[in-house]
Amino acid sequence: MKPLALAATLLFAAAPACAAPSEAELARLIQKLNQRLDNLEKRNAELESKIQAANAPKAPADLEKRVQSLEQAQEQVSKGLESDKISENEPDITSRLKAVEKDALDMRKAARKIDALDGLTAGASLTTVAQRPDGLPRGTQDGNSQLNYRADVAALLPLEPIGNVDHKLFAHFRLGQGLGLNHPFTHLGAFASAPNAVAFRASGANPDDSVAILGEAWYQAAIPLPTGGYKPHSKETLELTFGKMDLFGFFDQNAAANDESKQFLNSVFVHNPLLDAGGQVGVDANGFQPGFVASYYNHTNKPQTWRLSLGLFGTGQGANYQRFFTSPLVMAQAETSVKLFGGLAGNYRLYAWHQGQGTELDGTIAAQAGWGASADQRVGDGVTLFGRYGQMAKGSVPFDRALTLGAEFNGSYWGRGADAIGVAGGWLRASNDFRTAGGTQDLLGNDNDPTALAPLADNINYTPNGAEQLAEIYYRYRIAKQFEISPDFQYISRMGANPGAGSVKVLGVRAQLAY
Repeated sequence: MKPLALAATLLFAAAPACAAPSEAELARLIQKLNQRLDNLEKRNAELESKIQAANAPKAPADLEKRVQSLEQAQEQVSKGLESDKISENEPDITSRLKAVEKDALDMRKAARKIDALDGLTAGASLTTVAQRPDGLPRGTQDGNSQLNYRADVAALLPLEPIGNVDHKLFAHFRLGQGLGLNHPFTHLGAFASAPNAVAFRASGANPDDSVAILGEAWYQAAIPLPTGGYKPHSKETLELTFGKMDLFGFFDQNAAANDESKQFLNSVFVHNPLLDAGGQVGVDANGFQPGFVASYYNHTNKPQTWRLSLGLFGTGQGANYQRFFTSPLVMAQAETSVKLFGGLAGNYRLYAWHQGQGTELDGTIAAQAGWGASADQRVGDGVTLFGRYGQMAKGSVPFDRALTLGAEFNGSYWGRGADAIGVAGGWLRASNDFRTAGGTQDLLGNDNDPTALAPLADNINYTPNGAEQLAEIYYRYRIAKQFEISPDFQYISRMGANPGAGSVKVLGVRAQLAY
């Protein structure tokens, strides 16, 4: 029912039956009712709006400001991240993000470097020797006592394989001071008896200098054979090595007599005397030289293996890089590793050399040649025998044959497994040319000392006969894993094959730190 009809009905019902309203009155009443209804509807709408506003969640008054502040901060962060530089004027979160990114990048770079150095091995040692001779003529230069040290640092870095080829880099640095007793023995006409093979002073520099030199730096590639085959099944290897090197790292090796910092001190027992002290290697002033070595290694019947090696080395001015390999040293070696005496390891080597720039007795330069052998064999759980022999085949030199024999005994026999005793003897025969020419021995002002090695005169001449003879014994005592001390005693007689020369005794001690 419409509002107007409803209002009319109410009026008729309420009006007395006797007083019927006129049409004008009805119209006025209806108009008033309409106005009241309009007011009610407006009021109702206002109340509904208030109710809805009261029920709605209230937002903070500063919401808009906060939103604007966040938008501005985001814009500053975005602008700051566009630059790699860290600024104090940019938001803190930006600088912190950049710092985290930088640290992460540095860590990735370090990780890549570590990966590149994967497999790197390095070692360092410091060896000090003190010696005192007994029997040298009075007044002999540096003849009373000597102290010296030598430090060595070496590193081996395997490179990423190229196909089936493994290759690596090797570097060896050396420094030291002190020439030991080698100088007076040279003046006294000794063939090869240098009692302190540890002694090192770079290029004969001033005694006050201690200069580090790069002794060795070489590259080696190991190529499995046959080429193109399956590497894990390969039992043959071709090794190619070139660079600056120590020849004795590839030729004339020996398990019991090869390292003057741990084993025998006299150079006669460290390498073949003809090659080393006899000067056949032709190294530079520091004991190294450039070279190239090709080696074929066959391990088909491992652990019994064999190897053939051929080396080409610079000598003379070629040894110190002043000239190319003019008249080089050429050396070839055949070696094998076997199991004898119930499975005990042994190594046997036979080699020959041709020296294009050898020094003759008269001081001239001429081609020389020789051959030699080196062997070491275990004959017990803690006993290793060794021997070397060398003989000249061409050339006029002071001694033309050399024989050294000896043994090393492991300390396990007396309850000290890390200790060892080494004993050795050497025999260096004077050559026929040297006997014919006659020897010379410099007493360096012996001052009529009755203990002189030869008749009482300076620079005396004598008739060589027989051989220079020497012996050495040492005891290597381990104090800690990295620290060893070795008392050492040497006995040299008939120096320079002089039958009238007395004997010389050298008492020494060696200390070594190695890591």
